[in-house]
Amino acid sequence: MNTRRTVFALGAAAGAAYLLLRQRPRRSRRPSRSDSRSATALITGASSGIGATFAQKLAADGYALVLVARRADRLELLAAELRQRHAIPVETISADLTVADDVERVAGRLAELPDLDLLVNNAGFGVEGRFAQADLDPQLEMIRLHVLASVRLTHAALPGMIARGRGGVINVASLAGFMALPGAAQYCATKGYLITFSRALALELRGAGVRVQALCPGLTHTEFHASQRGGSTGQMPEFMWMSSDAVVEASLRGLAAGQVICIPGWGNRILKLLGSSPLVDLAAPLLLR
Repeated sequence: MNTRRTVFALGAAAGAAYLLLRQRPRRSRRPSRSDSRSATALITGASSGIGATFAQKLAADGYALVLVARRADRLELLAAELRQRHAIPVETISADLTVADDVERVAGRLAELPDLDLLVNNAGFGVEGRFAQADLDPQLEMIRLHVLASVRLTHAALPGMIARGRGGVINVASLAGFMALPGAAQYCATKGYLITFSRALALELRGAGVRVQALCPGLTHTEFHASQRGGSTGQMPEFMWMSSDAVVEASLRGLAAGQVICIPGWGNRILKLLGSSPLVDLAAPLLLR
C-alpha cells in the first residue's frame, strides 16, 4: 500500500497546528474505579499492542479479565504478570476470530459472564496491495475478523449488560475508517463499518446504561505498525505517532465521558478532517503510480 504520499501531504498540513496544540494543558487523567462491585472486561487481540495495554490499564483499575488472542503462550505470560502485579483473576482463551467456531466459543463465554462490564473488540490486522491484484483470502479474513467477529461478540455481550443496566463496548476502528486510501480498500472499509456500527448502536442504547465507543487511533507504536516500518508508514515523522498508553488512556477517559467517536490526539483529529476532504480522492491517481 503506497499511502506514504497521502500521509505526508496530510501531515505537512497538520504539523504546524499539531505542534501548537500539543502545548495546550493536558486534561486530567481518567478517574480510577472507586466502587467495590466486581467487574470483568473481555479483550480480543490482547496478546500485544493496544489490546495488551487495555489489559494492563484495566487490571490496574481492578477489573477481572478475560484475554483472547491466537497466541496462547503470549497470553499466558501477560496473564501471569497481571495476576502477580494486581492480584486479579485473569482467564485466557486461545482463539482465532477469523474462524466461526472460535468466534462462537468466545461468544458463549461472553454470554456466561455474570459481571461483564466491558467488551473491547480489538483484534485486527492489515494487508497491503491493490484489491484486484491482492490475494482474496486475507481480504475475506479481514471482513470476518473486523466485522463479523465484532458484531457477533457485541451481540453476545449486550443482553446481559442491558439487563444489569451498565456496561460498555469499545470497537477499535482506525483513523483510516474515515478515509478511502488506495491500497487499503478493505482495511478502510471494515474500519469504517465499525465506526458507523458503533454510532448507530450508541443511539439505540441511549438510556440503557450501556455505552459504545469507536476508538479511531492513527499511527501507534505497536507491533502492527512495526511490521510496516519498512513500508508505507516506515518514514512517518515522529509527531504523527502516539504510544499505545496514550491511545488507551484517551479511550477510557472518553468512554467514561460518553464519547462515541474517540480520535486520540490533536494531530489525528486534524488528519481526520483533512483525510475526509475531496482532495484525497483527487490525489488517488498519484498514489497508485
